[in-house]
Amino acid sequence: EVRLVESGGGSVQTGGSLRLSCAASGFTFDDSDVGWYRQAPGNECEVVSRIDNYGVEQYGYFAKGRFTISRDSAKNTVFLEMDDLQPEDTAVYYCAADRKPRDFPLPSGAPCTKWPKWNYWGHGTQVTVSS
Repeated sequence: EVRLVESGGGSVQTGGSLRLSCAASGFTFDDSDVGWYRQAPGNECEVVSRIDNYGVEQYGYFAKGRFTISRDSAKNTVFLEMDDLQPEDTAVYYCAADRKPRDFPLPSGAPCTKWPKWNYWGHGTQVTVSS
């Protein structure tokens, strides 16, 4: 059974930092793409960051310069380092993984975890940033 487990969320003040982790069991990140997504209540799912099996990183416009994605093969874990957090970063953050992500558009009005692009999703970790 494949499991993705996010951790590291919490409550911070504006300008603070958090490091999210996505640990996998029953699945190897080394030859896979892994993505981070977020969703606040009533909002659309947003692309935060993604790292492919070659190590190429991509970031959502709001994450560039503040967030960093990385992969630790020995721990089979992907991290998302988030700095200079702002109240608008408050959301549930999810990780997703797949060896060959499918070409589906980001769903409108649906939970991130319903996006069929990715075969595996974690349950999410809450990030709350207060001003």
